[in-house]
Amino acid sequence: MDRMDLTPSMAQAADTGSGRAEPRRAAREPVWPDASDLVYDEAVKARVDHLYAKVKDVVTPMEWPKFAPIIDAILRLKEERGATILAHNYMTPEIFNCVGDITGDSLKLAQVAAEAEEDIIVQAGVHFMAETAKILSPEKTVLIPDMEAGCSLASSITGADVQRIKAAYPDYPVVTYVNTSAEVKAYSDICCTSSNAVQVVEAIAAQWDTDTVIMIPDEYLARNVAAQTDIKILTWKGACEVHEQFTPEDIDALREAHPDAVILTHPECPPEVMARADFAGSTGAMASYVSEKSPKKAILITECSMSDNVAVENPQTTFVKPCNLCPHMKRITLTGIYEALRDLKHEVEVDPVIAEKARASLQAMLDLPKAKTPPHFDTGRDVIDVPYVAV
Repeated sequence: MDRMDLTPSMAQAADTGSGRAEPRRAAREPVWPDASDLVYDEAVKARVDHLYAKVKDVVTPMEWPKFAPIIDAILRLKEERGATILAHNYMTPEIFNCVGDITGDSLKLAQVAAEAEEDIIVQAGVHFMAETAKILSPEKTVLIPDMEAGCSLASSITGADVQRIKAAYPDYPVVTYVNTSAEVKAYSDICCTSSNAVQVVEAIAAQWDTDTVIMIPDEYLARNVAAQTDIKILTWKGACEVHEQFTPEDIDALREAHPDAVILTHPECPPEVMARADFAGSTGAMASYVSEKSPKKAILITECSMSDNVAVENPQTTFVKPCNLCPHMKRITLTGIYEALRDLKHEVEVDPVIAEKARASLQAMLDLPKAKTPPHFDTGRDVIDVPYVAV
């Protein structure tokens, strides 16, 4: 008998070895084993092997028997718990394509998390994303598979830093990238994503009747946005450790090795990198470009798993992967998701006062008109010098 299919009372009877059930536990829940004890049997094959067709080009046949039992357990537990899983584009393909209910970039996840009917949200992504889900859905339980899944960019700035910036520059609005902590968002005037950053900068400048905006904490995103607008920008010395690794020489080498490939970059990359690309935009914009243009070969200058996930939906395109991996995103695993759901652990909480203020800055962004198509950056613009705030 499969232990996972035992009713609570039957499981307890089996535990005693006497055939007599011990008193029922208050939780009265099925016993779910450790992930290492899950097996790839005929029942699992029948339930989830159809999913392998989606990822067969990016997950090897040798890997699937290891992934399938945990995927099966997650799907069953998710139904039992009444949970939904948010999966960022940088998740590995077996997570993104096989267990994620809502997938996409940070803006999409932030918006859809608030609309989800389920009472439990599991954030397959880093900590600031889970905080954003909690801020927009305060009545729900938000779990993250690993509390140590942080972000180099988010850790580059604190709420106290933002308070010092605002004290030093009271006449300029502060635009904060969503890749930041709840506290940083709370002390900011409005949030932005890489998808809507130019729109947000221009909108808040008009609201404040100013020609200067402070954009934090990503210095490269700020410089890339500055090249797209007449608004003057001040920034903070912060960067994503994945995207800042790419160099102009990397792009030149890739272009020489693959002259037939379309090169797409993320605006968290240095401007000199973006200037050498054929297209630049958010993760959502890059995915849309590949889907709409169907290039024969593409190179995505971003986190490596993004290429795998876009490839699943676009088999007509061959992807060359530079493969800079985010160590923080890779802390999220199938086993971690399973254990978070099984034990309802790693709950993300946000101080209610901070959450209310952060919600206001997020809502200011969400209230702006939505673009009909994912915006992109003009890679032909001159690189702009953007000074750091003096605090």
